[in-house]
Amino acid sequence: MKAKARKLGRGVALVGAGMSKFGSFPEKTGRDLFFEAFRELLASVDKGFDPREIEAIYLGNYSSDLFEGQGHIAPIIADWVGLAPRPATRIEDACASSGVALRQGALAIASGLYDVVLVGGVEKMTSLPTERVTDVLATGGDALFEIPAGFTFPGFYAAMATAYIHKYGAPLEALMRVGIKNHKHGALNEKAQFNLTIRQIMENKLAKAKAQGRPLPSWAGELDFLRDEAANPVIAWPLRLFDCSPISDGAAALLLVAEERAKDFTDKPVYLIGSGQASDGALHSRPELASIRAAKLAAQEAYAMAGVGPKDIRLAEVHDCFTIAELIATEDLGFFPPGEGWKAAMEGLTSLHSPRPINTSGGLKAKGHPVGASGAAQAVELWQQLRGQAGPRQVPGEPALGLTHNVGGTGQTCVVHIFRRG
Repeated sequence: MKAKARKLGRGVALVGAGMSKFGSFPEKTGRDLFFEAFRELLASVDKGFDPREIEAIYLGNYSSDLFEGQGHIAPIIADWVGLAPRPATRIEDACASSGVALRQGALAIASGLYDVVLVGGVEKMTSLPTERVTDVLATGGDALFEIPAGFTFPGFYAAMATAYIHKYGAPLEALMRVGIKNHKHGALNEKAQFNLTIRQIMENKLAKAKAQGRPLPSWAGELDFLRDEAANPVIAWPLRLFDCSPISDGAAALLLVAEERAKDFTDKPVYLIGSGQASDGALHSRPELASIRAAKLAAQEAYAMAGVGPKDIRLAEVHDCFTIAELIATEDLGFFPPGEGWKAAMEGLTSLHSPRPINTSGGLKAKGHPVGASGAAQAVELWQQLRGQAGPRQVPGEPALGLTHNVGGTGQTCVVHIFRRG
């Protein structure tokens, strides 16, 4: 399947963005979290605007039905933020739900149907115990062939990691380097669930052991800490605790408008210039486990639409639900040749001040992964970066192009977007 050079019917601009803090909030509902994101979006629109200008809502949400016992969440959210009776549509594509919602909102504007659209994502996951969360997430796999065999999502990505390591000879340290990097980025993000570096987490554990009079572990640094099975236990070999994204609550919101309306809202719009989406079968049916075909195809479509290539992308937010997923993503997107992504991670080529920073927000690994909100939150990060508003994690040099890569399940869905600074 060769990607066609598709074009949007008219230009689409991102003119406002907001997100709640990601984490565990037992006192809040999903609608409360979305209201926080929406309120920040309103404040982010430089010239201000009347929310009544919004003509439609596209909301990414994976499973509020099971997490909160609340179905039909899109119109409920619309009413909660004062936007009823505008049409509100829920998009469910597992962890790619709000990335696909972003695409649907953009297509609605490009078609000429609407000029101003609200896109968002929300998930409230921590109301359930970990075992139940695992069961809910497992519904994103193949319930006929995979789940009865005992697979959970850590198991799925462990199989992918094992295949990658066997095929390319990658050391386990490469996975650890991804986690160390993303925690460093997350420590610079006030909205991140984990605001601590791996070293800070290690030092906190040492201080706690000392205060309690327990023997002190002999960790020489982060890698020693991450190799310690007591501190970083195996979840599904070769993936350990610090290779896995957390269970999270959170929401994100984006304001999309027709290109000709962009300057009514801001003098610094961010333009959506490329979008691609593809799907695939369940993991068990694929001939290749060390790559995600849907990601490659979605990227090809987005690059063709934008008229750019991987070498032109200055920074990217990729779907690192597990550390192995980031390594695979950097290859599927064409940033590095197959089998070279782990080497790039080891050499620091994807850190904040490198030639191509990956997951400056902290990624799903450190920022958090409220599954229905993750794709939209990636776009929030690019909105801030491309406008030079990312604070201590700002990529230097006025980056012009950024990319988001959002995966559903084990790659049954992938959506890629490319943004350009206005």
